[in-house]
Parts: sequence; C-alpha cells; structure tokens
Amino acid sequence: MRPELPAESGDSLDWPVIEGTLWLAAPDGEDCRAAVEQAADLLRKGKLVAFPTETVYGLGANALDASAVARIFAAKDRPADNPLIVHLADAEQLETLAENIPEEAWRLAGRFWPGPLTLVLESRKIVPAQVTGGLDSVALRVPAHPLALALLRQAGLPVAAPSANVSGRPSPTTAAHVLEDLAGRIEAVLDGGPCAVGVESTVLDIRGGRPVILRPGGVTAEEISAFLGKECQVVSSLETCGEVPASPGLKYTHYAPKAPLYLVQGRPEAVLSRLEVMRDEFLKRGLSVGLLLSTESAGKLGLGHMEILGLKDDAATLAANLYGALRRFDQLGIDVILAEGYAEQGIGVALMNRLRKAAGPRLIEVE
Repeated sequence: MRPELPAESGDSLDWPVIEGTLWLAAPDGEDCRAAVEQAADLLRKGKLVAFPTETVYGLGANALDASAVARIFAAKDRPADNPLIVHLADAEQLETLAENIPEEAWRLAGRFWPGPLTLVLESRKIVPAQVTGGLDSVALRVPAHPLALALLRQAGLPVAAPSANVSGRPSPTTAAHVLEDLAGRIEAVLDGGPCAVGVESTVLDIRGGRPVILRPGGVTAEEISAFLGKECQVVSSLETCGEVPASPGLKYTHYAPKAPLYLVQGRPEAVLSRLEVMRDEFLKRGLSVGLLLSTESAGKLGLGHMEILGLKDDAATLAANLYGALRRFDQLGIDVILAEGYAEQGIGVALMNRLRKAAGPRLIEVE
C-alpha cells in the first residue's frame, strides 16, 4: 500500500522535492541548522522524516503520537506486530519511557551510548502499543550520529524509527537508498551522508538479569560480556525466543535483495569451488550472476558481476558495505546472487546474521 501524503508536504521552495518528499541536504554551517530545524518541525507536526544514524537511516515519527507511528507501518508496508526502536537524545530520557530500570541498564548506557546498542526495558504506559508491538517492553537507544542527535534535541521528543526502507528490503545506508524505497511515501529525508557502521544496532534484553542479545549489531557480544562480567546469550530467531518478537528482525524476512541470494559457508577452498560450480551452472541457464565476495575471493573468480565487500579479516568494513552492494545488484537487475560466508567473530556475527536472513532457506554448508 502506498499511502497518500498530506497536501502541504513538499511545498517548500528551499529544498529539492523527489516525488513529494523533501530532500534535506545537511552540509556544515547554516544550511545544516536549517535542514535540522525543518526536519524537527515536521516531526513535531506528526510527519515522517528519515534521518541518518551511525548504523543505518531510520524512518522517524513522534514516538508518543500513535497516529504518526501508524504512518511508519503504512509507509514501510511493515507488519503491525513488529516492534520499533525509540531514539533518545540522551540517557536521562530513559525514565520517561521505561520503568523498573535495572542498574545494569544505566551502566550499559554510560558505556555504550551514544552508540549502536538498543536496550529492551519495561515500558511505561505512556508508550503507544503501536511502538511496542503490543508488548510490555520498549526498545530504546541514543544514536551516535551528530545529525541524529541534533535532530532529536531540536525536536524535543522521543522518535520511533525503524530502518527507512520498504519492509524486507536491504536497509538504507545513504539518503539515495531511502528515496529509492520511500520517495512519495514520507515527508522528508535528512541527508547526512553514508552511515559508518552499516548494520543495525545490537538489541539487548537485560530484564531477566541475564543479558540476551535479540539481534546482533554494532556492539558485539564480546564487548558486552567483558563490560558486564557475565556471558551474553545470542538468539536470532523465534525458535529460541518464542512466538512474539521482542525485537525487530526476529520474525519476518529482512535485508533481502530482489534476486534470490545463495549463501555458501564452510572451508574457504570448498566454498570457492562450490561458488564456481554454481556460477557456471546459472550462466549456462542464461541467468545473470552477481558474486558477493571478499577481496581475497574476488581475485580467484573471474566471471559474473562482482561486489567486493573488503578483506576477510576486516569484518567492520565487510558489514558497512553489505547493504549498498545488495542494492546495486537490484539496480543491475541481477537474476541470482552467490555469496560466501565469513568468520563469526565480533561484528562478523551481525554480518552473518544479515546474510542468513537475506538468503532465507538458500543456505549451503560445504565441507
């Protein structure tokens, strides 16, 4: 469903308009302040504004305005029971939206905020059910991007913001990605350039006294375990967390390009051999093939369109480049994508989580 925008959206003479969506470019100086003020004013009026964070671009609405939040779900074609993350300007706002906050939550906020860590806490009744997915919990974080923080401070309200893409698609890491999916569906996008981390925040539930990562992301399990002095459990599907998702990214298909993606993992030599065989088979069938590879593997496979994510031992760069590569395959109209797996250490856990979700059942293990 493509919702109709209010008549007043897109009538500004100061900013480019893409299919009815304001493109608020935010360079340094006065133009940046003007862009932030315009975006904040729209949020206060109950409109939808996409904005950059250090992870991915978020699609923001006033978290305390149920009707505004409902428009997020319509714009994204997002299932209504998929909870949203609320973005705060600082940790002091925790108590306005959450109650019975454990001491460990304050410690984690002091260590990792601003940053790519989301805390799942007991929700106050002030938070609309549209934000929580009908649960008694709320997911909260303080983003590290300076433009996001400026927007939150200027707006003066908590902002619910899932990724600014059509539900199920690769998350956006540039304003252009946002406009590809949502131009004409939202009032504005605040353009702050490419996102540095490139995968979503880590979602951590500590309500039960034991830290449980519901979605791996920019803060690793190792970092959290070392800081708290206790082991983090990591869950990534409903098989281990129950039927009602407490976090985005657990229940529904996510991060998927338009073409089917096959993920091959195992011993590196065997992975390359299988990728080569699969590539040749698809090419013989007259299909265009996209190869999603590390720098090392790209030098060993010569046919097919390649997207090179980076060096195998640089998981941060691999993760940061993932969504942009998947979107470029979409733009090229590639028929099938073949991807290799990576070591699940540090942020590599989040990288493989996203690749597996993009692949769905097309996961191949080789000896």
